[in-house]
Amino acid sequence: MKTRITELLGIEYPVVQGAMARIADGGLAGAVSEAGGLGIIACGGARPEWIREQVARARALTSKPIGINVMLMDPRASEVAELVCELGVEVVTTGAGSPANYMKMWKEAGVKVVPVVASSALAARMERLGADAVVAEGTEAGGHIGELTTMALVPSVCAAVSIPVIAAGGIVDGRGMLAAFALGAEGVQCGTRFLTVEECGVHEAWKEKVLKAKDSDTIVTGRGTGHPVRGLKNKFARECRKIEMAATSGEELEGMYAGSLARAVAGDVENGSVMAGQVAALVTERGTAAGVIADMVREAEALAGRSLGELAELNSRRARV
Repeated sequence: MKTRITELLGIEYPVVQGAMARIADGGLAGAVSEAGGLGIIACGGARPEWIREQVARARALTSKPIGINVMLMDPRASEVAELVCELGVEVVTTGAGSPANYMKMWKEAGVKVVPVVASSALAARMERLGADAVVAEGTEAGGHIGELTTMALVPSVCAAVSIPVIAAGGIVDGRGMLAAFALGAEGVQCGTRFLTVEECGVHEAWKEKVLKAKDSDTIVTGRGTGHPVRGLKNKFARECRKIEMAATSGEELEGMYAGSLARAVAGDVENGSVMAGQVAALVTERGTAAGVIADMVREAEALAGRSLGELAELNSRRARV
């Protein structure tokens, strides 16, 4: 399969694994890259030593391109940005800020820069800075989110920039991939779908919670602080919402959020922040990274070969539950 994204990133399929904080390590990234997609190591809050270890771990699994995500609000962002070049990582994705301070360094090192954006204005700004592509991530996604839905955001971003657009937020299978391409994207990024694969090291309790999720089981917390996060409903999320509704001080809320992701990663899925997207309801299998990518591409291409009338007829025969 050939798109501008596969050509730009040096991958076989236009499927990028989302940078899930404290989850997307070298094991998962290496497996996704070896399967033909682009694996991303999430480095927000990580020690430089850990990053080196995870890049080495991914390199041991694949000789194909891998990526690193730099959370620009991280106090160590400058150090991580330099590590990208030092370690010879092929792609960097960015979030939570502007990569302007690092663009020259990355470009000179031959690194492909792909910022995550939540608006067409930000996408246009990233293109002017010299970004090679952008990830347009809709509010359906898990973790830190914007306000616009994927359905509205992706075509707006595609109309605002000439560089390739990768769609993210609510994409779990070939149907979502085909829809993203119909909206103008040339690749997709998936996070929640990779949570349950064998190569993902997240705690078993988190995987089970995703597999059992219904379409109404996600909740957004943190809107009052300006840093909204989508995750699965649990005791922690409901307590956060109660405090937010009561307009309690921001300090109390920040105190609740502190360490919440670490608790979930350790397996406390009731008192931790179990980040996942709305599409968790469609994740019903475990599988492998390679299986996820192969099935997604196969289904998208099969559906793309049909007329609208044929798709409608096919949809009319879907099994009722």
